[in-house]
Amino acid sequence: MTDQSLPKIPNLDLARFRFLFAKTNSSSVKNQLLNGIIADDMVPYYKLVVADFGWKLDSAQLSAMESKNKVTLDQLQAKLVDAQQNLGETEISDSLIAIAEHFSKIGEKELAISSYRIAYDKTGPLGHRIDMIFALIRIGFFFNDNELISKNIEKAKILIEEGGDWDRRNRLKVYEGIYLISIRNFKTAADLILDTLATFTSTELMAYKDFVKYATLTAAITLKRPEFKKRVINAPEILEVIHDIPHLQDYANSLYKANYAQFFKSLAAIEADLKNDWLLSTHYRYYVREMRIIAYTQLLDSYRSVTIESMAHSFDVSEDYIDSDLSKFIAAGRINAVIDKVGGIIETNRPDAKNAQYQKCIKQGDILLNRIQNLSRVINV
Repeated sequence: MTDQSLPKIPNLDLARFRFLFAKTNSSSVKNQLLNGIIADDMVPYYKLVVADFGWKLDSAQLSAMESKNKVTLDQLQAKLVDAQQNLGETEISDSLIAIAEHFSKIGEKELAISSYRIAYDKTGPLGHRIDMIFALIRIGFFFNDNELISKNIEKAKILIEEGGDWDRRNRLKVYEGIYLISIRNFKTAADLILDTLATFTSTELMAYKDFVKYATLTAAITLKRPEFKKRVINAPEILEVIHDIPHLQDYANSLYKANYAQFFKSLAAIEADLKNDWLLSTHYRYYVREMRIIAYTQLLDSYRSVTIESMAHSFDVSEDYIDSDLSKFIAAGRINAVIDKVGGIIETNRPDAKNAQYQKCIKQGDILLNRIQNLSRVINV
């Protein structure tokens, strides 16, 4: 294992193909999934996927993969025995790690986890132990096991504080950021991901373009406009690849430049993508709703009042849609405005920050005076 790259074990592309096939029932995705399974002789994962989707099991293919697995495992165990009898601790550790990687590669979850733990206990160098924790986190991603992911992220943090190098510290930020996206902690995820854009090397998790996509999406929903410009719109790492990611450049630029008609079109395209995204599919409704609120608020903050007609024109939607959509958010307290249906006007009623501070000061002063009065009564008694 080098400091700059880790093996793509297990192959997370296959977990994404499995997820995508469940969503789309695409024959091309099915072929990609099966080809990947066969390429890595993934007997346990093949059985799992066949049962999951009700496919017909190919007995000949299964037998061929089982034979290859047996040969590989026998060779790895022979190397381990040789290391234990004739070599040193480093070679024993390497052999144990190779066995764990084999089980992880073929999708044998429980044996992979237990084998990594055995290897961990026999491994001295801190860096190699941290890399094994990363391997366990990847198994968690592969099988959508949030408990395994979160537990090992915390363990990795402890180990890195003991002396983890710069590359592993950054890698942990990437792993944690991706995990936080999956549990809808977009704010912390955005901070971690944006911090590691320039130093990203975690291609065992995903391609750099995908990482940029998640950086942009999480930044859009969490950053204030000036910060969004600084860290996304003008970021050279993002500018380098964003034009290769469908809809994303129009999405980011239209939000920042207040081109709301284009933004709504881009948001609709982004929504379609999120429905089939392995990290964000369960959160796509929340994400799209919050982004509509952000866009509405951004426009309304520029005016004391605006006509429904004008706002509908800005977003290139009907007046009825604007009226209905805004009404829901206003009633929920998410947008500070009122709609004058008769006059056809939307009036903003943004809270006055200074007035709020004044009211808070008065309230705290009243509490203090009451406490002083109560104390004086006790003293007089």
